[in-house]
Amino acid sequence: MLISSAFGATFLPAAPTTVIGYRYVVQYEHISNRLTYGVAVLTERMNVVLICVDQMRGDAMSHTGNSVVHTPFLDKMADSGASFPHAYSATPTCIPARVALFTGMSQESHGRYGYREGIPFHKAYPVTLPGVLREAGYQTQAIGKMHVYPERSRVGFDDVRLHDGFLHFARRESGRNLQAIDDYLPWLRRQPGMGNAAETDHGVGCNSILARPWDKPEQYHPTNWVISEAVDWLYRRDPTQPFFLYLSFHRPHAPLDPPQWAFDQYRSANIPDPPVGDWVEKFAKHRHDFDPEGMFGAQRPDVRQRAVAGYYGSITHIDHQINRFMEALSDFDLLKNTAFVFTSDHGDMLGDHNFYRKSVGYEGSAHVPFIVSIPGERFVHQRPDQVVELRDVMPTILDIAGVDIPDTVDGKSVLPLVRGEYEEAPAAETSVKHGTSAAPGGESEEIRAGAWRSEIHGEHTYVMQGFESLQWVTDGHRKFLWWSGSGIEQFFNLDEDPQELHDLIDHADCQAEIAQWRERLVAYLAGREEEFVKNGKLSKGASVHSDAAWVRALVDEQ
Repeated sequence: MLISSAFGATFLPAAPTTVIGYRYVVQYEHISNRLTYGVAVLTERMNVVLICVDQMRGDAMSHTGNSVVHTPFLDKMADSGASFPHAYSATPTCIPARVALFTGMSQESHGRYGYREGIPFHKAYPVTLPGVLREAGYQTQAIGKMHVYPERSRVGFDDVRLHDGFLHFARRESGRNLQAIDDYLPWLRRQPGMGNAAETDHGVGCNSILARPWDKPEQYHPTNWVISEAVDWLYRRDPTQPFFLYLSFHRPHAPLDPPQWAFDQYRSANIPDPPVGDWVEKFAKHRHDFDPEGMFGAQRPDVRQRAVAGYYGSITHIDHQINRFMEALSDFDLLKNTAFVFTSDHGDMLGDHNFYRKSVGYEGSAHVPFIVSIPGERFVHQRPDQVVELRDVMPTILDIAGVDIPDTVDGKSVLPLVRGEYEEAPAAETSVKHGTSAAPGGESEEIRAGAWRSEIHGEHTYVMQGFESLQWVTDGHRKFLWWSGSGIEQFFNLDEDPQELHDLIDHADCQAEIAQWRERLVAYLAGREEEFVKNGKLSKGASVHSDAAWVRALVDEQ
């Protein structure tokens, strides 16, 4: 705690501060041999809690207009801060999305275009959000899912309490020495009657659409474990330092196994049928119907209804546990000086257009929640219209903490958006980073036009027409997608068709606008090693990679 007084000499903190109280002070001045009186302003550097859930859709909160799911405490957080309706994960699976979260980089810089394990995080990304905060005097703690390699890499945190869930790669690499790669399971087995227990005892798979209630006492659920560990850490933290706490929940990612009460809350709910677009037949020959772990294909209505009940139940469970942590912060008198950022690494298609899980650029998969709440600050814009992305989390948190943003960061702080300090970027302008074959720190030309980016570029490898890449650009109002293997293009007006039911790619009235969006994607892909662009046009059939060449070289060096 630092004191700025009214006595002429002021003790200034190293970063922007928050007033937390006032104190009446009497001071003796030796030179004048008299007493002076004044009011001291007590200040502290802002603590920051980043909450990241896994596989939560951007529309799976009550305040977004979802009439089925109940998220009262996330809604309260959004109402006291700001919630971004056009927030995206540009590489919507766990690994590349978390690289963006931890580094503030776009995929053009971090070089991760798909899901691939085994990339040494510490070699690829030396500058991270927790590392920068730690250097700035913050105590940094992570609890929950990291999904980095090696699994015990701290990526700049002082300490990590780890639970990544059931990861096939990590289990194989560790020789099933699960204690080496997980802290939750050893804890679970120390609990009464749980000596041989496992998170997977109920038989519901880690990528399955099947759902059932949790089979153990609720306090043993991984979601509860994250908060139990966090509350315990509050007792052990260094009270002389501000803190950055990363709470990373494995759910609502499968297994879809919320506690019984949370599952029951949605079993009889009026859950709408999934939207199915007029374009789905384009991919009909690739569907695998009724596969419990399938990514594209129909499911029986009762199976999907249970899946949504499990999914929404998991979200409501998390929502309640977040409030449990809020209550603990209140007990420690920390709520008035702790900012929150809430997001997800990606969404879940949940049967939209017969797709399940993630990886695609459609709204269910790529659109994510993004909430910022700072105590004592009422934002001018609580629902900003600009498009934001996971790369913006790191600079936003550094901005909250008053810490300089490194040059490696591509994202921007969203605080000027909510404070009304940015104007919209003109629609014809773009933000593109060229020369993307270079490694971080390599030569690149960055074009940033307008006060804020006019769109984001997203992509992910996918098995559809063989191993290909789904590329897309959006501003949250329009979206253009291109499948690199087949060359299939799609275009959606998200303002009029937020569920992407009607593909406008062949509509005569839209051709001029589509051409503009196509050129935006060409600008992002020009110069890529895959040769997605030839002679200034998108070129289908290119061989694709999950990573840039410089990232693949790191694996070869191991």
